[in-house]
Amino acid sequence: MDERLSARLDELVARLEEVEKELAEAAASDPARLAELGRRHAELREIVDRYEAWRRADTDRREALELAAGDPSLADELSRLAAERREEADRLEAELRRLLAPRDPNDDKDVILEIRAAAGGDEAALWAGDLLRMYERFAERHGFTVEPLEAAPSESGGFSKVTVAIHGRGAYSRFKYEAGVHRVQRVPKTESQGRIHTSTATVAVLPEAEEVEVEIDPGDVRVDVFRSSGPGGQSVNTTDSAVRLTHLPTGLVVTCQDEKSQLQNREKAFRILRARLLQLEQERRDAELAGERRAQVGTGERAEKIRTYNFRENRVTDHRIGLTIKRLDQILDGDLDPFVEALAADEQARRLAEGG
Repeated sequence: MDERLSARLDELVARLEEVEKELAEAAASDPARLAELGRRHAELREIVDRYEAWRRADTDRREALELAAGDPSLADELSRLAAERREEADRLEAELRRLLAPRDPNDDKDVILEIRAAAGGDEAALWAGDLLRMYERFAERHGFTVEPLEAAPSESGGFSKVTVAIHGRGAYSRFKYEAGVHRVQRVPKTESQGRIHTSTATVAVLPEAEEVEVEIDPGDVRVDVFRSSGPGGQSVNTTDSAVRLTHLPTGLVVTCQDEKSQLQNREKAFRILRARLLQLEQERRDAELAGERRAQVGTGERAEKIRTYNFRENRVTDHRIGLTIKRLDQILDGDLDPFVEALAADEQARRLAEGG
């Protein structure tokens, strides 16, 4: 381990001691402070535990080499032990570098997931429905819960747009890599000649914002209420329960009509609006740092894509990292972890490089 990394870890050991002292002295009447100290303590404890394990492994390695040099009869056995402990130390050092890499502050947040049919007409709407089912199953695999927020069903059985909230610690860290254009290549059920069609749906992944993170001036929001409608425009509610919010400074519009209660639709609409405003602010900050703004989902055109799902070849390709997996049925059943883990590793490598 180089001196720079070792010095940084020694600083964190000292910081952990300070946090433990602050926790002992923190007033029970300040739950927000206690929660922040508890979160910081958990983060530091994870790093310090691995650092202490690394020091034990490194000490064992050095002692085994010293003993081997002084006792030729045990040299082979001690050299093997030294090699094992070196391997353990290297593994722990890699984990420490990962833990010290700059971290996305939104990783632990809940998620608002928006799926929209793009190029491809009815087939794109059906594809949006398939993606929703894939994400629901992916969420179940990780113990997350899915809450419907907003849906615009299509007459073909899919969705022109659907929005859900994903609840659970670390939800954003698992779902954030799904943002972008998802392209499907398959023969539609309505295709009589067996020709493959290409369709797309866009996915936006927004960390759910707390009220304290995004303050909305009530005077900046126009609230309209109207009767809910289903596919084809038919009325599905006899009261004005649907809610449309228009954020006047940005022009953002959010509509919710899934609930029978106007109050519930209003609450869900404000949650979506807060998430979108948080995303706008983050994009503004990113633009300042990077010098340009990169849109999350593009225009939805067929040529724009982060991932392609090819039914005839039973393959899924993630174009960002060049990874192809030939078990499309399992992936559509929510087995997205191979892609998520590879994308997370790629992100960590880039963050480490940016962090020096």
